[in-house]
Amino acid sequence: MNIIWDINDNDINRVNDFVAQHNNAFVAYRISKNINRHNIRIDKNRILKSLIMCLLTSQQRSGPNSPIGVFLRQHPFPLTEEIISVESNLENFLQATLKQNGLNRFIKKIPNYFATNYDRLRKNNWKILNDIEGLNGQSTKETERIIADNLHDTLIGLGPKQSRNFLQALGLTKYEIPIDSRITDWLNDFGFPVTLKSTALQDKGYYHFVSDGIQILCDRAGIFPCVLDAAIFSSFDNNEWTEENSIY
Repeated sequence: MNIIWDINDNDINRVNDFVAQHNNAFVAYRISKNINRHNIRIDKNRILKSLIMCLLTSQQRSGPNSPIGVFLRQHPFPLTEEIISVESNLENFLQATLKQNGLNRFIKKIPNYFATNYDRLRKNNWKILNDIEGLNGQSTKETERIIADNLHDTLIGLGPKQSRNFLQALGLTKYEIPIDSRITDWLNDFGFPVTLKSTALQDKGYYHFVSDGIQILCDRAGIFPCVLDAAIFSSFDNNEWTEENSIY
């Protein structure tokens, strides 16, 4: 059985009108980073920062002025490879660091996930750097999905959504986007052929189905899914995101 995606001119016009309405600094930044690939840098510290960002934002508000946003924009950042590699108890160190920055939710789970993943990355000799470097060029829908799914299977605490968030924040993806309740609410209002529930997105097959629909719609509209994602995401925060305060 196959689903036939029936996308008409009205759908295309509505998507383009929405993106044009939210053609803000955040959308421009997403185009610069994820499509034009300006200033993309992939190293251990960028991996670690993207990892903690995904773990922190998984179930917590992360607007531009939220404690998470402020923490992730710190310079110098307190969770670099040089700093954490010498910690004898990384979980305790991370708990203390998060508490000092007013981040007290999931204060045991997040440090445990981070420490476990960091240990896996080191034991695997940071193979992740080679795995994702292939996206830092002409990535395709297929390669983006394969690597995102591999991250989901390899790193704990990263479901289908946050594995995409991880790659998108690094500037490495154009097609695979982090689908959450903002996206499903927008799609339901738009008229997606089935009513979507964000809770079902933990299932990989369901996630692929929704992502396929988004990619086909965007392809017909002549835009990349990461641009539509940026427009939808920023619209829920009253267009407060800018290049300077972006954590994504």
